[in-house]
Amino acid sequence: MCGRFANDAKTDELIREYVAGGGKPDDWWKSWAGAYSVAPTEDAPIVRNRGEGRILELVRWDWQKPANRPKGGPVINARIEKLAQGFWAPAFSAARCIVPMRGYFEWTGEKPPKTPHFLHGDGLLSAAGLTWSMELPNGEKSRCFVVITREARDASGEVHDRMPAFLTPDTWDAWLTPEKLTGDRKTETLAMLEHTSSDIASTIREHIVDPTDPTLLEPVA
Repeated sequence: MCGRFANDAKTDELIREYVAGGGKPDDWWKSWAGAYSVAPTEDAPIVRNRGEGRILELVRWDWQKPANRPKGGPVINARIEKLAQGFWAPAFSAARCIVPMRGYFEWTGEKPPKTPHFLHGDGLLSAAGLTWSMELPNGEKSRCFVVITREARDASGEVHDRMPAFLTPDTWDAWLTPEKLTGDRKTETLAMLEHTSSDIASTIREHIVDPTDPTLLEPVA
């Protein structure tokens, strides 16, 4: 599961790497200061390719609920095991994105205050995501995204059984290709994600952060 992830001010210079090979961030980037803890339904940067190279967009972390799930919390994750068929298939085929993050949070403990764990690598992480358009409660349309998750095979396995599926830089362009995936391309892309996410999972580390000051990502002394 990915319930919150981190993109603080330090992410600025890291995240620009996504547009180094073409494309430019929209004007929102000039005023976006980052967010130490991005929560469901909040806006966060995603990277996608609409046919003119990579672009950065500020998008809502949310998804239109399926007809058989009209109630409950927001839909924020898509299981890798369910991408190729059913509900997620259209977005997987035609609307993939990358969700940059410095890391993500999981909590342990049955009652508040729970213990926050920060899962991270050596630099910016590139979570695989899907993006679409959804209708908000007020009737307006909004672009949205979800983070793709997989079985945890990293340090988070001790605190949660799911984790984001991450991409390596050499797979960014293949994942973001604007061409619609069909037939063998679907199978190949899914296999690529499973492989690269396994590689990244083995590099993820975990430490406990201060629950009284969640803006701090450093380990509790």
